[in-house]
Amino acid sequence: MPRRDDLETILILGSGPIVIGQACEFDYSGTQAVRALKEEGYRVVLVNSNPATIMTDPDIADRTYIEPITAEWVEKVIEKEKPDALLPTMGGQTALNVAMDLHRAGILEKHGVELIGANERSIEMAEDREQFAEAMERIGLKVTTGGFAGTLEEAFAIVESTHYPAIIRPSYTLGGTGGGIAYNREEFAVQVRKGLDASPITEVLIDRSILGWKEYELEVVRDGVDNVIIICSIENIDPMGVHTGDSITVAPAQTLTDVEYQEMRDASIAIIREIGVEAGGCNVQFAVNPDDGEMVVIEMNPRVSRSSALASKATGFPIARVGAKLAVGYRLHELPNDITETTPASFEPVLDYTVVKIPRFAFEKFSEVDDTLGVQMKSVGEVMAIGRTFRSAWQKGFRGLETDRYGWVVGDELKDDGLEEEDVSSLLAALRRPTANRPFQIKRALEAGLTIDEVFESTKIDRWFLDQFLQIIEWERRYAEAPEVTPELTHGMKREGFSDRQLGELRGEDEASVRERRWGWDIHPTYNVVDTCAGEFPAQTPYFYSSYETETESERSDREKVVILGSGPNRIGQGIEFDYCCVQAVLALREAGYETIMVNSNPETVSTDFDVSDKLYFEPLTLEDVLEILYLEQPKGVIVQLGGQTPLNLAHGIEAFGAPVLGTPVDAIDRAEDRDRFDAVCRAIGARTPDNGMATSEEEALKVAAEIGFPVLVRPSYVLGGRAMRIVYDEPSLRRYFEEAAKASPDHPVLIDSFLEDAFEADVDCLCDGTDVVIGGIMQHIEDAGVHSGDSACVLPPYLLSGDSLDEIRHLTRKFALELGVVGLMNVQYAIRDGVVYVLEVNPRASRTIPFVSKATGVPLARLASRVMVGERLTDLDVPEEPPVPGVAVKEAAFPFNRFDVDVLLGPEMRSTGEVMGFDDSYGMAFAKAQVSAGNVLPESGRVIVTVNERDRETVTPMLRRLRDLGFELMATRGMHQYLTRLGVPVEMVYKVNEGRPNIVDHIVTGDIALLINTPLGKQSQYDDYAMRRAAITYGVPYLTTMSATTAAVDALIALRTTRREVRSLQERIASIQPVDPPA
Repeated sequence: MPRRDDLETILILGSGPIVIGQACEFDYSGTQAVRALKEEGYRVVLVNSNPATIMTDPDIADRTYIEPITAEWVEKVIEKEKPDALLPTMGGQTALNVAMDLHRAGILEKHGVELIGANERSIEMAEDREQFAEAMERIGLKVTTGGFAGTLEEAFAIVESTHYPAIIRPSYTLGGTGGGIAYNREEFAVQVRKGLDASPITEVLIDRSILGWKEYELEVVRDGVDNVIIICSIENIDPMGVHTGDSITVAPAQTLTDVEYQEMRDASIAIIREIGVEAGGCNVQFAVNPDDGEMVVIEMNPRVSRSSALASKATGFPIARVGAKLAVGYRLHELPNDITETTPASFEPVLDYTVVKIPRFAFEKFSEVDDTLGVQMKSVGEVMAIGRTFRSAWQKGFRGLETDRYGWVVGDELKDDGLEEEDVSSLLAALRRPTANRPFQIKRALEAGLTIDEVFESTKIDRWFLDQFLQIIEWERRYAEAPEVTPELTHGMKREGFSDRQLGELRGEDEASVRERRWGWDIHPTYNVVDTCAGEFPAQTPYFYSSYETETESERSDREKVVILGSGPNRIGQGIEFDYCCVQAVLALREAGYETIMVNSNPETVSTDFDVSDKLYFEPLTLEDVLEILYLEQPKGVIVQLGGQTPLNLAHGIEAFGAPVLGTPVDAIDRAEDRDRFDAVCRAIGARTPDNGMATSEEEALKVAAEIGFPVLVRPSYVLGGRAMRIVYDEPSLRRYFEEAAKASPDHPVLIDSFLEDAFEADVDCLCDGTDVVIGGIMQHIEDAGVHSGDSACVLPPYLLSGDSLDEIRHLTRKFALELGVVGLMNVQYAIRDGVVYVLEVNPRASRTIPFVSKATGVPLARLASRVMVGERLTDLDVPEEPPVPGVAVKEAAFPFNRFDVDVLLGPEMRSTGEVMGFDDSYGMAFAKAQVSAGNVLPESGRVIVTVNERDRETVTPMLRRLRDLGFELMATRGMHQYLTRLGVPVEMVYKVNEGRPNIVDHIVTGDIALLINTPLGKQSQYDDYAMRRAAITYGVPYLTTMSATTAAVDALIALRTTRREVRSLQERIASIQPVDPPA
């Protein structure tokens, strides 16, 4: 059946900010879906609040709304655009939940909008755990369900029959939010309360425990006439009890018998039919008892999921693209396989290689968090590796993780692997607790002579995997003990996935010597193609992984080519923003006629989609792996300035190899990073910097700090995301810091700056071709100085900077760009205090604000930068000197505080996982939209609790008067209450946590507080402050912890009360500032 002609406009919902459990895989799926539907002639309207996505670029959809993804705001888009259908399956849990809100509120029916891909019934049946359990019972499949509870009493009644340990899973949540494992009655009560609070329908499922069972997933696609295919089977290496997003996974499944696989396949097909996903992809999870083979169904996602992105990249089958076309009426056999272009999409993919996915965690940012892995997801990103064998993919995965491990290697010290002792009982005890360090603990255990059975009993990781690990250790011993290194032995080790650095460590050599000897023997990797069909049909899309076989499938063309290095796995400080820049470069250079070659290891991204670049190498971003690709491809040059710190770290090695680094000279990066050289640059152009110094030892640090005067800002050089950056107020704190920081960057000194208290900060992104400079945008931070730029809300255009300060910022930015010889992008951070402009840092590379500025101005900075890097001039590209902004744009950060039991106060080390954008004609409304999108929805009535630092009382009082005028009731702690009463502001007194009951936390828990305003009151009140801020997070009460954010929030509340809420597409905004040609 051909496409549906009764549909004209289709609405797609994105997934909003990057959060734990919902990352950039939905940018990848949404972008694919938009492109697929536009290809079929549909008009596509997109709503997403995340500016760092490719899908929100104005040339992807026909109409792009960067607006909050809530029923209220999406209805405004529906009223304006009048779509015929809504495709809810491409934007993760966020899109599904909002689609269901629109359905239940009668909005879809009122406007005649049809749900396609998955209808209301299927979404409800798959998402509501009670309905899902009933559906499984109807088709004769077992589930783990003990029962459903809406109250604690109901939960206690259920656990009597399921027993402990009990698994608690809230309905309608993302990434296991609010879920947990309880081993006794007390833990159970705490976990059930958490789960009920987390569930939007106040319902939890109490599961019987199947901890230690094997876990599998199948990716399934169905069309409208009931053709069903299995795209991929995925096996979790960790047993049940670890969220699948936190588990290392492997595709295809390695330890299923054929009978078990067929049983699972049949069950998946029965499930997708019963749930009724009409057209598109879904993901079904199973558990298998390793003792007797009993199989139970865990859950099913009636949408594209994180695993769908992995399955798409692992097989080459574009699930989201195919799913979008099936949703508009196509059948599987009518669609071509985009990789072979000769077989239909109804052919099930076949793999002749192994894929390993390894999650990336950020516990170093949240050192106080329990790092035990459980049913609530904690990872912030992932890496995927492809190898001819499981062992080679396993090694390559750890190499690509970018955690200073150059393969599956143990840490230099026991604590690096989460251990204190290395005796047998300590190792076994550590192995029983799943953590990110467990793979390395397993290696230590096997090296210490523990048997596979002993390790299995402690971890429940299948013995087949443990045997594979043992084989890797045996290969290591063979190499280390060999009388001499031969070409045959070297080739054998490379086939097993060992890096040159690993081989060097095994025999006391350096990496360069190993590589030189290997190249002398002409031992280089071969490249195999990912073709969906195990080589049965030729692939038309060049998508490669490395191996050390006898023949290569990647051949160098004679076209002029550019290699773009991606940003690797997502992490805090380096996320989707950099992938956005890389994709922009690929698109611009393809358009300019270059052959584009992408190198990246992140399966969640658009950059690793099969048809974005001319050639894709799915490889770790290490010097060894990149040099081999450069050796084969011989490009015109390599772009390193768009993928964050990862490619920059390789720049010197690439230059030494002889490959041209395009754009800004590598030395300029060093001049900006090296403290002495940077000071010389600042002197040369007349820029002021805060007093500063550099130290390589504790004594030096204390001396520098004494000269500068406390407080000081300390940080290691050459890091991203403010890693190990602190504001230090006294000598003991500095001593304590210095022990930790040396670890953050061992080869580089620690930088020490005078901390400018009470300053505010500004960020500038600019573009330079070596002669001309374009100021892309000047953003003012809303948070005070001292909050990392990635965590601070910011506004474009700036609203408080004086004309003189802005002129000086423009002047200095131009001088920096020309002095450093920037060709491409540069970001400069400034602090302004008492009208004086100070330079904080200069980064001659793409920054994380490039996508935000590009969306706000309509000027694609990363695309233009890539054209400049290959030699074009800004004058020829017709770029305005400083593009105007058609409105006010506010960027706000999204934080993982609902996942981690940590304080919500912000500082110089970055902790946000993603960002959103509010765009409107007024600052107040733009800020309000940004808060809604970030999940910190400002209330429009109710009670406000105020407890602020003494020095903030005078500042906050006029804001509180405005809140009273808006109809809010005020409550304040004793000191603030007395202060406000003296000034005639009506206010009710409330106890602090340690003063009596009912206290602040009691009021928050009861649900009668609409907003918390709290600025820290010093060390003696830390517990009170922490308890109330955590209660606000747990019970969904919006909170403000700085005066600048409170001012912005009051402006937003006034705007919400007095301004009409409107939506405008990016395309309309950009058109409003473009000059209209006069009629001919």
